[in-house]
This record gives sequence, C-alpha cells and structure tokens, in this order.
Amino acid sequence: MSITPKLNRFDLSMIVVSLVIGMGIFAAPVEVAKNSSTPLLYFGAWLLGGAVSLCGALTFAEIGARYPTTGGFYKVFSYCFHPAFAFMINWVLVISNAASVAAVALIGAEYINPVIMPPSLQNDTGIKIMTITSVLILYIINYLGIKMSARTQNILTLFKICMILILCAAVFKGNIHTAKEVIAYHNNNNISAFGLSLVAVFFTYGGYQQTINFGGDIINPKINIPKAIFFGIATVISLYMLINFAYYSVLGISGLQHKTTLAATLAGVLFGAAGYKIVSLLMFVSVLAFVNVNIMANPRVYYAMAEDGILPARFKRVNSQTQVQEFGLTFFVGAVLIILFFASSFQTILSYVMFFDTVGLSTAAITIFILRRKTKQLNNTGIYVMKWYPVIPIIFITTYWFVTISIFIENPQAALICISAFIAGLIIYYITKRSQKPITTL
Repeated sequence: MSITPKLNRFDLSMIVVSLVIGMGIFAAPVEVAKNSSTPLLYFGAWLLGGAVSLCGALTFAEIGARYPTTGGFYKVFSYCFHPAFAFMINWVLVISNAASVAAVALIGAEYINPVIMPPSLQNDTGIKIMTITSVLILYIINYLGIKMSARTQNILTLFKICMILILCAAVFKGNIHTAKEVIAYHNNNNISAFGLSLVAVFFTYGGYQQTINFGGDIINPKINIPKAIFFGIATVISLYMLINFAYYSVLGISGLQHKTTLAATLAGVLFGAAGYKIVSLLMFVSVLAFVNVNIMANPRVYYAMAEDGILPARFKRVNSQTQVQEFGLTFFVGAVLIILFFASSFQTILSYVMFFDTVGLSTAAITIFILRRKTKQLNNTGIYVMKWYPVIPIIFITTYWFVTISIFIENPQAALICISAFIAGLIIYYITKRSQKPITTL
C-alpha cells in the first residue's frame, strides 16, 4: 500500500521545529561552555552554528523540492550515487537517530525524576524507567495514525515555543545582572576548543534534514517542503539565541559550565523552588515533541530501503487507514529502547551521534550539485532555487568537515568505531543483495 499525502505546510513547519529543538538546547550549552573560555567564543559558536545551519537548511530545501519522495534522505543518495552508498550512510544514521532520541529522552527524565519519583528511584534506574515509559506512550500514539501523530506534534511544539518565550521574557523584563565569574577552560588551543564547541552546537541545530523523509506525506511537496524548512529553521535560530542570552544573563559562563538542568535552574533563580518544579515538568512535556517527531520520521527511511529491496518488504507495509508502517514503527522504537538499556548519559552518546551526523549531512549536501545537473528540466517551473549557489552548500559542507576532524582528533576511538560501522553497512548491503534470489519471468 502506497503512502497518501495528508500533511500540510503548517504540519511540516512544526515538524521542522521539533526535529531541531529537542532537549539539546537545555543540555548542550553546558558542553559548549566547557569548551569556551570567554563569552565571545560561547556566543560565536552559537552564531556560527546558526548561520551554517541556515546554509544547510537552504540546501536541503532545494534538495527536497527537486526530489520529493518518501524516505528522501535515503533515496537522494541512491539516486545521485548508488544504492550501496545510500545504505552505508543511512543504516548507521537510523541507529544514530535512535541514539539521539535516547539521549534526549534521558535529558527529559533527568528533569522530571526529582519532581515526581520517590527517593529510591532518584538514580539511573529511575531515569531509565521514566524514559522507557514515555517512549512507549508515544509509540502507542503513533500507532494510531499519521494525523494523530501530527496533531500531537503541533500541540507539543507550540507548547515548547511558548515555554521558551516565557522564560526569556521573564529574564528580559526582570532586573537580572550578568554573572561575572568565569572559569577558564584548560585547553590552550582556541581553534580546537572552538571546534569541540561546535560539536554540541550542531547536535542542537541538527534534525531539519529529516524533513525530506516526508516527501510522500506532504501535500504539494515541491512548494511546501522548502517553505516549511526555511520558516522552521528561522524560528529555531531566533529561539536559540534568545534562550542562550537568558542562560548567560542569569548564570554566567561559570553557571553554564556546572548546571545540567539549565532551564529548570534558570526558572529556580527567577521564580524560586516552585518555578524549578513547574519548569522541570514542562521540560519533560517538551521532550515528548522531539521523541514523537523522530518516531514519525525514521520509519519512512525503512520504507525507502524496502522499496529498493535492501530491507524485507514488511518494512514498507502501510496500514491503508492510518498510514502507519506498523512493523517499521515497532522496529525503530525497539532500537531506541535497546540503546536506552546501554546508554547512561547525554555526553556518552554525543560524540558518536555527531560523527555519524556530520559525515551523513555533509555528504547528503553534496547531492545538490548532482541534482542540479540531473533535474535541469525543473528550472523555471516554480520550485525553490537557493540564491548564492554554490557558496551556500560549500560553507555548510566545509564547516561540517571541520567539526568531523575535531571529533576525530579529540576522540579517535569513537571516530574509528563510527567508520567501522559505515564499512559494515557496505558489507551488509552486498551480502543482502547477493542473498536475494533473482526474479525470473515466464
């Protein structure tokens, strides 16, 4: 059963915002601050990250307009390079996306556990129980149908945007003095430190590329995909700069380096103990938006792989009433739950996820040069075409490779494990293709 378009531009805009704003913005500033010896480096990392992410968003907006299809992040590699390369990149990205969901869900549980869990579960076990329960609830919602998922997504995303704006407004309207204490970072190499800062920044800005996986779900995708991506990423950049200024105004660099539950700490400073508890609850609700949108998006990659015969046909089976890939959905949620059993912290997952993401995103962006040549017939037909080509994609690709090299230098073991995973994907592809029986015609 094929996928029928049911999502409009507003649905996709909210999906873009939620794909990007997970809980990273409530945890990643700690990692950025640890690698930033001055406020200039700290805000420089966020500004550069926003500018580069906008370049990436514009690039993927044109990719989505030129090649709108279900599971687009897989299909564009297959179309521009080779199905083997598409599988090699995407099989680990699907694992990486599951790890991102697990990481964000852990952050949400860290916020809510002190508020609602008994003292005996104020530990890693209690965090995992809370995380697994929330993932299972969202699994049930997504199983009920794509429109149910989209409605849930719209509500959660609007709630999250309002929450960030309320926090920032409280800081800007109050008499808050910037904290002056600064703890110097011990890495004397500012270039290296800045590169490591960008690892956490790009983790927090990433996700919008998955929008092209919904090419088959979107009404009028050639127009709505680029407009939704641009509106979504512009909203994200504005919100990120606001919340980072609020963090710094209240906590200073020193506070940023030592606080893990940043938003709740910020609310505690502004509103007292009650504010800390309320915002912790709100943080947990907002994490559901990121988890939910990833549960919506990732099974669509399985659909594309199954169409190419790399995965079994059951991965592309779609319930005609709900438009849900029931087996693919269950498989992805199962992967998230398995990762949660083995991962214990946000920082543990970060380097691995970002190495996969930087390689995958920068390579995907290269496809715009090939798509421009292969889809020349679409020029002057009203589809989105980015200005300042090829400067925009070159900036994005070059910066992401700088971050990739920074990860390799700082954590070569993680990088080597990730490279091995890519190679394993290539081997799996050819084993799978060889094992498939040739189709004979009578």
